[in-house]
Amino acid sequence: MATLLVSVNCSSQVIGLLKYNGGGDWYANPTALKNLGDFCTENNVAKVALYPSEIEPNELEKSGISFLHATGHGRIYFETEEVVALRNFVERGGFLHIDDNYGMAEFAQTELQKIFPDQTPQALPIDHPLFHGPFVFPDGLPKIHEHDNSPPVALGYFIEDELVAVLTIESDLGDGWEDPEVHNDDQETREKALKMGANLVHWALTRNTKP
Repeated sequence: MATLLVSVNCSSQVIGLLKYNGGGDWYANPTALKNLGDFCTENNVAKVALYPSEIEPNELEKSGISFLHATGHGRIYFETEEVVALRNFVERGGFLHIDDNYGMAEFAQTELQKIFPDQTPQALPIDHPLFHGPFVFPDGLPKIHEHDNSPPVALGYFIEDELVAVLTIESDLGDGWEDPEVHNDDQETREKALKMGANLVHWALTRNTKP
């Protein structure tokens, strides 16, 4: 597999917000990605540039995006050509992160199964490198907001044993990335969310390379 999309500058990571169909609020966390990008850059995780607008699956090929994020509270749906575009995206070296903002997880799993039809998603174990660099989470995915009083889970999707997509459930990382006044999270909670997000961005750039 290629480690980066052809049009991405090798010294930086381009992150973008996925606009999807189905009725879910893809726009739910408007300040999240900018804050995550700033955090990554300021903490020397990666030089991050934010794609200037939301993007639809069929626009990905020439976008230069290497880290694609989706969130929302409701239904997410991909047409056949969008499934193909997203599969091509991860096969070219892109990384897909879907973050359940509550009410999205079941729909997201159905749509991810279209992209990875031969897989059963795997809950990433707490010793997976994703949780151990650059920032260490010894207990795995952190809990940022309470939804259904269930433990947070990161479901992983793979190509040739390489983690290329993650669905985070019962964590709500994106809410923790937002401006402090949006959810009134304390500094510790926001820092946990941003550090876990930085690990995702780092993984997207380096994959199986240790930090």
